Amino acid sequence: MQNPTGNGTVLWELDARGVASVELNRPEVNNAYNGDLIEGVHQAMDALGAAQGVRAVVLKGKGRHFQAGADLAWINAVRQRSPAENELASRRTGDLVRRLDSLPVPTIALVQGGCFGGGTGILAACDIVVASEDAIFAIAETRWGLMAGVILPQLVQAIGLRAVRRYALSGERFDAREACRIGLVHEVCATGKLEEVGARIVDGLLMNAPAATGATKLRALAVAGAVVGDALFADLVREHAATRQLAEAVEGLASFKEKRKPSWYPAA
Repeated sequence: MQNPTGNGTVLWELDARGVASVELNRPEVNNAYNGDLIEGVHQAMDALGAAQGVRAVVLKGKGRHFQAGADLAWINAVRQRSPAENELASRRTGDLVRRLDSLPVPTIALVQGGCFGGGTGILAACDIVVASEDAIFAIAETRWGLMAGVILPQLVQAIGLRAVRRYALSGERFDAREACRIGLVHEVCATGKLEEVGARIVDGLLMNAPAATGATKLRALAVAGAVVGDALFADLVREHAATRQLAEAVEGLASFKEKRKPSWYPAA
């Protein structure tokens, strides 16, 4: 990025063609999301929504990994706050994915390294996803006594209920080829070629009429019944927040911090 703007945890810029680059910028923790990163993405979308002539948005993660899911230290800190504060954290997290899903311009995600938990929700909300061969994925919230509730609508739309039932329940990791097979990723490229492939896709998008492209995206979401309504979203937020404050989350987060198996894993 030449002259990025942002809050430090998220950087963005808009070039002369109308192509925006939004970069997650917490490489020291593999771009795990916390409150600052969530707000940074919201600020980027606010700014791009107010800008003139935006044609496409390219989403990236700085460093070795695209996005490592939630910062569990932040999750544990939020868990100990009031139910209202937990609902607000869940709402802002879910709103991020919901807003990205309905942006009226094409969105392209370029994925390298790890993409876990909430990161898979971000991909499910993007229109086009390219992953390098080294990418690895997981929907592993249940390992820590948490749940992926606020991203489940987008995941079910992207990879189907059958794949969600496998990977959100097992928490297992899967590679870029499997992510492509189930529909989370559209194209797999050689490691180090993400920018080149992304540039080709963006150039193709710029050949298309902007208003017709935006209308096609939004109409496709409507026809598929993929627009998350306010009532459903409110239920998802409440459940997502409440689960974070249950005993299983306390034990799951402690097991992560202490690098041990959780208590629900059967003893030998």
